Amino acid sequence: MSTHQGIIIAYFYPMTGRPGVNLPEGWDQIPGARGCSPQACAYRDHYAELTALGVGAVYGISTQDTDYQAEAQQRLHLPFPLLSDSSLQLTHALKLPTFKVPEVGELTKRLTLIIRDGKIVECFYPVFPSNSDAGKVLSFLRDNKP
Repeated sequence: MSTHQGIIIAYFYPMTGRPGVNLPEGWDQIPGARGCSPQACAYRDHYAELTALGVGAVYGISTQDTDYQAEAQQRLHLPFPLLSDSSLQLTHALKLPTFKVPEVGELTKRLTLIIRDGKIVECFYPVFPSNSDAGKVLSFLRDNKP
């Protein structure tokens, strides 16, 4: 992430699926696993409102590699980047919650950080349903103007 001053929204999620590619076995039974694309699309759909409230950057972050993230960003028509934390360096540095999926590995649980002037000012966890996340962030920003 950049050293951007102002408000940054960093939402972490397990992984996005791809059309025509099966998700890991048992994925739908893992609490909080489903809903990565609806979450990203909600941020896309509310992006103008977020920027109007002073958000300078939105980042979606998962453990998927950079190429995978770039493909998902393009496919979902997102006006913000999806970043890769494939080494879980950021996840572990922030001590974020994770879970393990056989044949996939360790994934970050879904949560959202609101960062203002380089400081985490709010954490939403757990995030459920995933497509409500952007709306909750908007409400928080409206109620907590600097």
